[in-house]
Amino acid sequence: MKLTKTQLAPDVPAELTMTKTYKDRSRPDRNFVKNCWSIILIFGLLIFVSTLSAQTTEVRDRTALRVCADPGNLPFSNDKEEGFENKIAEVVAEELQIPIHYTWFPQTRGFIRNTLRVRKCDLVMGISSAHELLLNTNHYYRSVFVLFFRKDSGITGTQLSDPQFRKLRIGVVAGTPPANLMLKYELFDNHRPYQLIVDTRIQKSGRDMVADVASGEVDVGLLWGPIAGYYIGRQNVKMTVLPIRDEPDMPKMNYRITMGVRHGEIEWKRTLNKIIRKRQQDINQILMSYGLLLLDRKGNPIIVP
Repeated sequence: MKLTKTQLAPDVPAELTMTKTYKDRSRPDRNFVKNCWSIILIFGLLIFVSTLSAQTTEVRDRTALRVCADPGNLPFSNDKEEGFENKIAEVVAEELQIPIHYTWFPQTRGFIRNTLRVRKCDLVMGISSAHELLLNTNHYYRSVFVLFFRKDSGITGTQLSDPQFRKLRIGVVAGTPPANLMLKYELFDNHRPYQLIVDTRIQKSGRDMVADVASGEVDVGLLWGPIAGYYIGRQNVKMTVLPIRDEPDMPKMNYRITMGVRHGEIEWKRTLNKIIRKRQQDINQILMSYGLLLLDRKGNPIIVP
């Protein structure tokens, strides 16, 4: 007579016998689940690779240098192509031997999202190297926030830490790094605020601040160097312009400025880097002709002979 497992081991609890039987029958199910997960992972990997490939494919127009820029934001750009970024774009187009096509859009909130990201252009000029919404080229200039005042004002202080500034009317663009220094040195009692986010076709905070200092309505201005240098050069009043030094535990005052392309467009970035390296001297001459205060690699002002 053939003996069953129960007859061979009648003292084995029924639960274990059932469990044993359950395990034996479940093995094909486990393999099936395992295979399903493998298929899902493979499909997921294929989708990821496909998406990544689509994102990194360079689709820029090679028949024209498509630039998105602000139509009324001198000294940087305008729709008459009078800004220094317009002139630098001409240098790039010259090296590529193609014409420039502009898409104009006010450089306010949503500028990158509504221009470069939706492929209305392939290049944005004048972007901080810390910008996260795009891929930065090497920097082609470095500048700094400055404080400026009339030469005949009698002001002798060179930095905001000087107690003399507590008695002066100081203009500052809200939300910019110098505003943090004003808070640190308690200089807000007599300050004159200027808006950061404006429609540059209508309002120009930097131009207004320089005009107010020139007229004496404001004693001292705190402004991004390229803007200050450009508008100060268009005043008949002589002014002192001083770079604001970095201080511990405070926001940076000097920044490297780059060109911006879409993430993943590595070859396009390399092409632009080669042009920047080759034409850096020409770029510097353009910048200095607009009165920009430029810094060298060590952060010292570049003195024009």
